[in-house]
Amino acid sequence: MTVRVENVSKWALHHCSFELPAGSVTALVGANGAGKTTLLNILAGHLPADFGHVAVAGRVAFVPQDKPMYKGFTPLDVLKFGGHMNKVWDEYRAHSWLHRYRVPLKLRCGDLSGGQRAHVAFALALGSRPDVLLLDEPLAELDPLARRKVVRDLLAEVADTGMTLLYSTHVVAELGGVADRLLLLSDGKLLVDGDTDELLGEHLEIVGPAADEPPVAGEVVLARHQQRQSSFVVRCPESAVVEEPWTARPVTLEELVVAHLEAAA
Repeated sequence: MTVRVENVSKWALHHCSFELPAGSVTALVGANGAGKTTLLNILAGHLPADFGHVAVAGRVAFVPQDKPMYKGFTPLDVLKFGGHMNKVWDEYRAHSWLHRYRVPLKLRCGDLSGGQRAHVAFALALGSRPDVLLLDEPLAELDPLARRKVVRDLLAEVADTGMTLLYSTHVVAELGGVADRLLLLSDGKLLVDGDTDELLGEHLEIVGPAADEPPVAGEVVLARHQQRQSSFVVRCPESAVVEEPWTARPVTLEELVVAHLEAAA
């Protein structure tokens, strides 16, 4: 495992445990204040855990949400600084990212747009050839078209280098087709941890006549009741069979996340 977290607590974060395999892409999801940034800062080594243990194998790069950098530096200055500060440095990879997104190399960072500064931060992180890349709300300053392109390029970087990617987001609509693993936080507690395909295979939305319980065995994540109808999001075996008058369908990843968060609220 590239990342191992055992029973970690800090501020809003409570007894959090999980493992991430090498080369995985994991979405860290939760509302603002759920503990996502605290967890990422602990993994990056910027904060000590009050309790528990963290192990991260190899080099780590962290891009925080505010993407701090010297405003008087140009992107070229930032990359030159990165080359001096990192024992392992891939100049070509860093410059390629800036070239791909047409970031002005000689304009001061203080005069760049928020999206352009984000790309400078990405280039700096990727140039360090990390084994683990941590991104805190990485797409917040990008427009929808740029978001899709950045996600595609980050996934290509994972495929090319074998690095482990962990990124936080509270926009659940961005998860589909991106993350192969999910960590779901609510009020500092880890609600869901697992492979996204496996999680989707285990969750069904079951709808039928008004009832206190669904017609299959499993964990009822969320129940909604109307006068004549009940619907349940259930975590159950993939072999579960639902008979008429009940109907069942797989949930989307967004629906899975919303159901767990709504149940925990």
